[in-house]
Amino acid sequence: MRTLKALLCLSALAGGLAVSQAQNVYSLNVVGYINVPAVGNSGYTMIANQLNTTNNTIGSLIATPPDFTTIYKYTGSGFAIASYLFGSWDDGTFTLNPGEGCIVQSATAFTTTFVGEVMQGNLTNNFPAGYSIRSSMVPQAGTLTALGLTPASLTDFDTVYQWNSATQGYDIYSLVFGSWSPAEPTLKVGESIWLQTAAAGKWIRNFTIP
Repeated sequence: MRTLKALLCLSALAGGLAVSQAQNVYSLNVVGYINVPAVGNSGYTMIANQLNTTNNTIGSLIATPPDFTTIYKYTGSGFAIASYLFGSWDDGTFTLNPGEGCIVQSATAFTTTFVGEVMQGNLTNNFPAGYSIRSSMVPQAGTLTALGLTPASLTDFDTVYQWNSATQGYDIYSLVFGSWSPAEPTLKVGESIWLQTAAAGKWIRNFTIP
């Protein structure tokens, strides 16, 4: 297993969202896309797929990255690892569902376009005690509170590790007596973060597109 300590030198990102609406008598489905870049030079990027599809596997979502791209998904006890070599994934079967996240390492910078349905309604993203990689289930930028992960969802001294692509290191934020120190983290579209929490919890977002 690769420990978090060994990994505390990983990455970040940005993105944009476009949506189109299709309505019938019974439901409103909003389909859109987000563009999520990954840095090159064997640097790291922490990304998230925030749009739901019928096949949320790595092989389907990130079908043709540059050769020698590697993806790490934390499982709670170690990492599921997939490498793209000579035009194919050695294992593209593990999932990247909305609310999850992964770490991308690539020799060449590239952008992934995620296409799928914007999830709506009462959305619950469970996280365990200890370390986990999580993201907003909705493709929006904002503070953790605006995105639904409020201080009330956490415990004092819980910590967020947000990867900084400019420094290739972590910006660290801790919840101290109900407030974030040194400031509340702000996430980009398509960005995932490490959570270190004392107890299991729920990241809840009630979201509907007007």
